[in-house]
Amino acid sequence: MPTRRDIPAGLGDVFHVSAARDAGVNAGRLRSPDLSSPFHGVRRRSTPATASDPGADPYEIQSAQRRARTDEYVPRLTPGQFFTHDSAAVRWGAPLPLAMTDGRIADGRALPVHVGVFGDAPLPRVRGVRGHRALARTTHIVDLDGVSVMSAASTWASMGASLPLMDLVALGDYFCRRWREGVGRKDPGRPPLATIEELRAAVGAGRRVGVANLREGLELIREDSWSPRESLVRCILVTRGLPEPELNIDVFEAGKFLGCVDLAYPHLRIAIEYHGILHSDHYAADVERMAALRHAGWIVIEVTAELVKEQAELVRRVRRALAQRS
Repeated sequence: MPTRRDIPAGLGDVFHVSAARDAGVNAGRLRSPDLSSPFHGVRRRSTPATASDPGADPYEIQSAQRRARTDEYVPRLTPGQFFTHDSAAVRWGAPLPLAMTDGRIADGRALPVHVGVFGDAPLPRVRGVRGHRALARTTHIVDLDGVSVMSAASTWASMGASLPLMDLVALGDYFCRRWREGVGRKDPGRPPLATIEELRAAVGAGRRVGVANLREGLELIREDSWSPRESLVRCILVTRGLPEPELNIDVFEAGKFLGCVDLAYPHLRIAIEYHGILHSDHYAADVERMAALRHAGWIVIEVTAELVKEQAELVRRVRRALAQRS
């Protein structure tokens, strides 16, 4: 049996067949079973399947799948094409709501890749790709890790019709996060991906689909939210008429650091903590942090995904704590 020729390492894990041919790879090798064809004219080195962690965050899994799908399309991007909408958000690492199919979490690799062009340039006609025409006055393109992508502000302004209000706010919170100084905080001083002023300018640059949603979302975006679930809890409370809590504040008692609180009314010593998927390496620390806050006289309201589904109950618990301390 003839030895299968190695694919040159310089082509990377995903490559265009024309680049492979230029590197001396023949057509027969490009049809080998160790290569997959995610898009016409593209090959990907096959990798062994790995078992997924049953405790992994489904948002992170789907996001990684979506990112991998855009990676597979990169070799097909031609000059003048760029990632847009959901695919641009994924390239920015931004949070998106879970896409569902028939009531189940969708495989991110089966979701469409969004590619934009300006003016009357030809739209991509490839299975699994959704083409968009963009206007230069409303769409700013940047180079992100060597790939043409809508800017963060343009990406946010493109999503007014496709995202519900609270998911739109979470996306804006992510783009506008200020990386402030604090105990144990990562990357202090890192610039935000966008500012609220830049988002506002993007919305006002021209006609936008979903502009009413965008304008309402602009007023709810904040610079200190660290996760989309924190954004959701805050929006639920504020849109139900409760006072707006402060975000991610460091709590000290007699000079001792007790922890960083997701949402808080510090003058009333009320903390609201969102618990995502529990991992053993964080669970014990979270328990001790909650205990320390309560020992210091704080009311701590712990929020889970199940409680978020019961928004009226979440609001009732926070309202009751506010009444106790008022």
